[in-house]
Amino acid sequence: MSDYRLLVFDWDGTLVDSIGRIVEAMHRAADVAGIPRCSDGAVRGIIGLELGVAIRALYPELDEPLLIETIRRAYSEQYLALETEPSPLFDGVQESLELFRKQGYRLAVATGKGRHGLQRVLADKGWQDYFDVTRCADETASKPDPRMLHEIARHCRVEPAQALMVGDSIFDLLMARNAGMDAVAVGYGAQPLRVLRECAPRLAINQFNELRTWLDGLGAQCALEVSDYVG
Repeated sequence: MSDYRLLVFDWDGTLVDSIGRIVEAMHRAADVAGIPRCSDGAVRGIIGLELGVAIRALYPELDEPLLIETIRRAYSEQYLALETEPSPLFDGVQESLELFRKQGYRLAVATGKGRHGLQRVLADKGWQDYFDVTRCADETASKPDPRMLHEIARHCRVEPAQALMVGDSIFDLLMARNAGMDAVAVGYGAQPLRVLRECAPRLAINQFNELRTWLDGLGAQCALEVSDYVG
């Protein structure tokens, strides 16, 4: 096991292959509200933010609270309609998380989803008690504010330097930096690695299994250093 004790994961685009549905739901919400659709790239660029914050980032010219609430409600309804068959986990996620648990890591989720939405998808997978703690954007500060990670670390009684944030957006990586945590950028979700590397993550990966390989390597290195010291 590496020096890290706590692994914190974003949900959408990191553990679950849901980015396409998020983009489509936002497009449909714009249609319902009678406003222009943003580009796919623009929508992908706000994934990870709390929904209200994301809408304002996409449509900064909107200053009508009722219209923003219409978009919010429409997005939630459209996303649920698209999720009649829940979004699948990315390859390697299930097996890797199980191994991390067996190795003694604390596991957590820090997501831009609302609590109701996260509880729904956790229940669908039978994961209501799978993670040590989960935090959602509607019950704390939105990313990249570090409050979410500070709350998770306190709950797990782990120092920020002993925790690792894994995410697919710049908001995940900036949140980790603001919290004093290392971060891993995943390039198969909302944003490409060329963008994420600007945040100087500790590791950049294109497949989830690469995280397991890297952590195992750190654990082996730690064991070797201890052995050398004792000898």
